[in-house]
Amino acid sequence: MDELKISAVSYLNTFPFVYGLMKSGFLKDFRLDLDIPSVCAEKLSKGMVDISLVPVGALTDFKKLHFISDYCIGATGQVKTVLLLSQVPLKQIKQIHLDFDSRTSVQLVKVLAEKYWDIHPSWTNLQQGQAISGNPMEALVAIGDKTFELRHHYPFVYDLAEEWMKYTGLPFVFAVWISREKLPEKVISPFRESLAWGVGHKAESLEFFRDKLPACEDCLAYLEKNISYQLDAKKQQGLALFLKYMKQIIS
Repeated sequence: MDELKISAVSYLNTFPFVYGLMKSGFLKDFRLDLDIPSVCAEKLSKGMVDISLVPVGALTDFKKLHFISDYCIGATGQVKTVLLLSQVPLKQIKQIHLDFDSRTSVQLVKVLAEKYWDIHPSWTNLQQGQAISGNPMEALVAIGDKTFELRHHYPFVYDLAEEWMKYTGLPFVFAVWISREKLPEKVISPFRESLAWGVGHKAESLEFFRDKLPACEDCLAYLEKNISYQLDAKKQQGLALFLKYMKQIIS
């Protein structure tokens, strides 16, 4: 292939991946697009890119896919950036507004609402940018870097990865690297090496992206303690269970 086209998420938790792809030197002749999670999935499904960091809530859209890396965006406890924010306690929530940016968090909160919390709110889909519009909402599911600021405006904060862990005892996987077509090893090998190099240079990635850092208290601690990058057996088990529950909720 002439040029490898890649789509990755433009959030703090992917900075090590992006830094590795851009600066490790392992990967040559590629184009990297930085997108919100829903666009990452859309670009891969339409054949606009060869590889994408796809939110797991979109995996069922693909008739054929290839997991091409043992790295992911996951969490083994609090993730801090996938939240249910509320003005009232959990059991009193009547309506939940849903962030435009990711289907995974939307499906996760619906799974937790039905199977774990036993609440039955109405659901309202937001348009792009509405999550940070400043308009008061009873409850809001929000993801990404904006949550570092948004969480201060709500008295009740529920971390969805932590809630999943309480319910299942398993870690949660938010996004995985996939391709629609099987790619040659001479392409995949340097791609994997780039990701590994980036994860091994988290502090340097933050310095590289210092002008894009969100207002978090300690960005390096967030990357090291709240984001778990290895797609290990436990995460694969958690992913399989989530996809099973998601299908039940959708049907």
